[in-house]
Amino acid sequence: MHIRSLTFLHDTFPTATSYPFNLEVFKKTRTLIFHEPVTFFIGENGTGKSTLLRAIARAAGIHIWEEHEGRRDAHNLHEDQLHRSLRLEWTTGRVAGSFFAAEHFRHFAEALDQWGRADAGCLGYFGGSSLIVQSHGQSHLAFFAHRFARKGLYLLDEPENALSPARQLELLRLLRQFARRGDVQFIIATHSPILLALKEAEIFTFDTAPIRRIAYEDTDYYRIYRDFLNHREKYLDGS
Repeated sequence: MHIRSLTFLHDTFPTATSYPFNLEVFKKTRTLIFHEPVTFFIGENGTGKSTLLRAIARAAGIHIWEEHEGRRDAHNLHEDQLHRSLRLEWTTGRVAGSFFAAEHFRHFAEALDQWGRADAGCLGYFGGSSLIVQSHGQSHLAFFAHRFARKGLYLLDEPENALSPARQLELLRLLRQFARRGDVQFIIATHSPILLALKEAEIFTFDTAPIRRIAYEDTDYYRIYRDFLNHREKYLDGS
């Protein structure tokens, strides 16, 4: 692992009433220790997993590619400040990496296409051809397969969003392949029971405070999908 641990510096929290510093899951968690090359963050929407993932990226000096938003009348001054209250412990020093969010990938792919017109060589880092001429699933997997081939820290926010179950299985195999190589670390926020099945991974749940490890078979994702597939009529009838 490149990052050995993450510590919340509670005494530096600038507020206790504004998001994300008002989340109990952050207030009650002291340290997360990473034991495996792949770590999954799970939890219901709004529990803070994507927020923490972005804070890790900022604390690690990893650029978050996103479109500039229009001016908002009401802005939470603390929304993007969690990284200032984190301490990352590196194993052998900081490494390069990248942050992936499906919601912003299209904008990145379009920018890459523009760069490729001026320098076709830059497309070689992502498979050698434009990402926007491929389907969402194909372009995402092309990006993953070529970006993860290099040593680094990779942070992914719900990478399954544009992937069919079959494509998720392809990503699962890629994660296993690269994790076994020993020079990459993945931290992934996900709702996918397919990705969570990776044996070479640990899972942290944000549904309870403090954040804690959980076994795959104990996650709601596994239980709900298993029960639905085995007893789907019960769910369709609302019983």
